[in-house]
Amino acid sequence: MAKTAPKSSSKKKDSKEGFSKYIKWFWILFFGGILSVALLFLFTAWFSDLPDETQMENPETNLATEIIDSKGETLGKFYKENRTPVKYDSLPDHLVNALIAVEDERYYDHSGIDGRGTARAITYLGTKGGASTITQQLAKQFFTDQVSSSKFQRALQKVKEWVIAVRLERQYTKEEIITMYFNKYDFLNQAIGIRSASRIYFSKEPMELNTVESAMLAGMFKNSSLYNPLKRPELVKQRRNVVLAQMAKNGFITEEVKNELQAEDLNIEYSPEGHDEGVATYFRAYLQEFLKEWIKENKKTDGSTYNIYRDGLKIYTSIDSDMQRHAEDAVKEHMSHIQKEFTKQNKKNKTAPFRDIDEDETEDIIQRAMKVSDRWKKMTAEGKSEKDIRASFKKKTDMRVFGWDGDIDTTMTPRDSIIYYKSFLRSGMMSMKPQTGEVKAWVGGINYKHFKYDAVKKQKRQIGSTFKPFVYATAIDQLHLSPCDKVPNTQYTIEAGKHGNTKNWTPKNSDGSYGGLVTLKDALAGSINTVTARLLDRVGPKPVIDLIDKLGVDTRKIPEVPSIALGTPDLSIFEMVSAYSAFVNEGVYVKPVIVTRIEDKNGTVLYQHIPETKDVLSKEAAYVTVNLMEGVTQAGSGRRLRGTWATSRQDYKNAVTGYPYDFKNPIAGKTGTTQNNSDGWFMGMVPDLVTGVWVGGEDRATHFSSTRYGQGATMALPIWGIYMKDLYADENIEVSDGNFPKPENISTILDCEEFEENNTNNGDEDVPEELDF
Repeated sequence: MAKTAPKSSSKKKDSKEGFSKYIKWFWILFFGGILSVALLFLFTAWFSDLPDETQMENPETNLATEIIDSKGETLGKFYKENRTPVKYDSLPDHLVNALIAVEDERYYDHSGIDGRGTARAITYLGTKGGASTITQQLAKQFFTDQVSSSKFQRALQKVKEWVIAVRLERQYTKEEIITMYFNKYDFLNQAIGIRSASRIYFSKEPMELNTVESAMLAGMFKNSSLYNPLKRPELVKQRRNVVLAQMAKNGFITEEVKNELQAEDLNIEYSPEGHDEGVATYFRAYLQEFLKEWIKENKKTDGSTYNIYRDGLKIYTSIDSDMQRHAEDAVKEHMSHIQKEFTKQNKKNKTAPFRDIDEDETEDIIQRAMKVSDRWKKMTAEGKSEKDIRASFKKKTDMRVFGWDGDIDTTMTPRDSIIYYKSFLRSGMMSMKPQTGEVKAWVGGINYKHFKYDAVKKQKRQIGSTFKPFVYATAIDQLHLSPCDKVPNTQYTIEAGKHGNTKNWTPKNSDGSYGGLVTLKDALAGSINTVTARLLDRVGPKPVIDLIDKLGVDTRKIPEVPSIALGTPDLSIFEMVSAYSAFVNEGVYVKPVIVTRIEDKNGTVLYQHIPETKDVLSKEAAYVTVNLMEGVTQAGSGRRLRGTWATSRQDYKNAVTGYPYDFKNPIAGKTGTTQNNSDGWFMGMVPDLVTGVWVGGEDRATHFSSTRYGQGATMALPIWGIYMKDLYADENIEVSDGNFPKPENISTILDCEEFEENNTNNGDEDVPEELDF
């Protein structure tokens, strides 16, 4: 009988064949999966718009143009995206470690794709963490414009990012990749890139960040919109502590340090870098216009035009950020409390904030303001009728308006808001080194966000008695006068037909006082109009205009008539400071400089400033003019700089005009007050710094009712006093408190006792005929 195989043997055979099927299908699926992935990668690489090698080398990023002060500190930026790249060496180790610990623990072990992380993500469907490496996230940041909502399209995007990540790893070092990621990421609140983020959230450069600050910023990489320090500080703190825990887990910090750091607050020091915020806002606005003109004349090597918002230029300026801050603080301190006095005096003024005009003139001012307003322009562009536009100015609306103690949320009509803003006194200020022309501080107004018109360069206002030193300097240069020469203080008439006069001109002294003889030094100190008129008559208006033309003043609109002697021309602070600087610089005019150097993003120098100078006055004439102006601060309208008009800064705030400046060092200067107290000026000089200050209303009809408050010595001089006091107290700033440089072998006698003795010994017949006024 034939034997049959045992059943158990048959079952084993069947099980082996069945198992073989599973093995077969496993390998089919395994290799098929690999082949599918490979084909998907090849398909993505061949048929999708992957970046080419050039794009990989030069990924398109909007790089902010950086504005740098004379000490290397960043003043601000021009940007579409506030991004300024840093190098790996500028990143502290704990910042890099924090990012790796929380985002990509095996960063240094993979080649762009983390196999373990990917397997974990697939197995647990992402519930135990994602699989994206830092390199993949960088690829996504650079080359995925918008994450697709389609699962299929997103899958293709993901594969594309994997391909790019691998290519990034082949082309760049790990340090370069992580640096690019830090420079690319958007931390919100105008902080794109780690440098902007560290400055905006902590007012520091990246290298100055401590471990706990670095952990907070590293935590934001997960989702900066969610972990926004300004909106969700508690959530951000929780996320920061997760980062610190990961740093401890990976051995970057100890458990003890982790526990200490997790207990700390966020300690945000928010410093926004918007175009309306930060330091030197008015200067930056002027610089923006300067650069727009510069790029028109200076093209790239390929003929294209530089973009100041995207090309990452570095603009090195003459501004000293420390001096700039002191200037802005001085303006704020004085203007905020003189405004209180101005507002107080206007409570009983029926035409407030205007004076000395009727209702029709008031309405004209308001109507002109309406027509140049943003509201009028916007509604006109929308096609609205003039009737509708005018009606909109009478409808109450919610708005946020300026206030010295902070912005105010209120409801008022746009028409009333015009009157409200016109009720604020404005100010402008500029400081310059006379020997080099470097502009060190530039304050164009009281608040750039709300009052954008620049009072330093754009605005021209009547300069009053600050014009008189130009007349004196011309007379000294032509007639070789001494500050001790005496002239009559009597009313003086320049008749019609002389010096372009159409009728007789007889100026009056502001105090109505006449009689006797006065020295030129006392005459300038007392700002005596009759003496200035006599000097102008002797030299004529044309030589004076020729002088200021050489000093950088635009003279095209200045008429050749005697009345200019008392300051009728409208000039800018910029012109006045640069012109006065020649007196201190021994008669040499140096053209003001605001940009010293421009570099492209690679450090190539595109522009280097070359000083422009011009000999205008003799050293002796310039020095004698300075000596005359020293008299202003010794015995004239600037003498309050010497005295103790108040015993404390608080007394100064109460009295408006006081504050114990108590300067002992040589100071030359001149105050200026225009008709109806519309403009108050002070020009102040020490041997290595010339500063001009103007205060007034937007409209000339906005002014104090009396000279006590409306004069330059009250409105403008205190800003100079506060500013210089703070400069001298700042150890980081060097400003001279010594004597003005005196020329060798000077022939002019400056000591009036010696001058009198010489004239007495020589007899009256030896007095030059030119002095017989």
